[in-house]
Amino acid sequence: MFSPEGPSLRELAVQALSSVERGYDLLAPKFDHTPFRTPDSVLDSVASALRAIGPFDDGLDLCCGTGAAVGALAGVCRRSVTGVDFSAGMLDVARRRHRGAAPRVSWVRADARALPFGPAFDLVVSFGAFGHFLPRELPGLFTQVRSVLRPGGCFAFPVVAPPRPGSAAYWMLGGFDAVMRVRNAVWRPPFVMYYRAVRFGEVLRELERAGFRVEFHALPEFGSRGDGSPRVRMVAARRLR
Repeated sequence: MFSPEGPSLRELAVQALSSVERGYDLLAPKFDHTPFRTPDSVLDSVASALRAIGPFDDGLDLCCGTGAAVGALAGVCRRSVTGVDFSAGMLDVARRRHRGAAPRVSWVRADARALPFGPAFDLVVSFGAFGHFLPRELPGLFTQVRSVLRPGGCFAFPVVAPPRPGSAAYWMLGGFDAVMRVRNAVWRPPFVMYYRAVRFGEVLRELERAGFRVEFHALPEFGSRGDGSPRVRMVAARRLR
């Protein structure tokens, strides 16, 4: 993260003390050189799983950031890909880095909780964005996603198996969330970014309540845990009607 291309400790501190939108505007020029960017291995694996359950004509990347998923979606969607994000800085980087991308790519600045589209998409994807939403926001978020999907359309996102209680990763993620809660209790505006606030069970329940049928697809490239369960799965939630 502190490579010459990535943000400095000071830059990260300034971002963390900003709002979510302003923080990402500041981070945008160096975002692709941080661990926060979804790895290409995950993007490619999800794209492969999506091709197996397609076809799709029009796709939407929800909270697209700098557009890392555009290349993957371009190989899945036959007609168009749209990236939506509320950070103007992130979208500026996306536009510059993906000029001339095919199929037709467009970028829209909007809040995922108030999407400015009708039912215009066969596929909506999201990578690593749920930490920016509080549990109480999930019903509204999933209602918005459903509203922009055509009947039978798919909402897809990867899910990593949670770390085992007591493991180093478990305590690291819990510690990060604790620091963010303290920060938001004493500093305004808040910066909503929690790794463990939104539980997988809550996500599934709210998807079903919003009118989705949920399926799971193992991403075999990432192997299995000791109990044989996949380390990474893709959730594919189909709009029922």
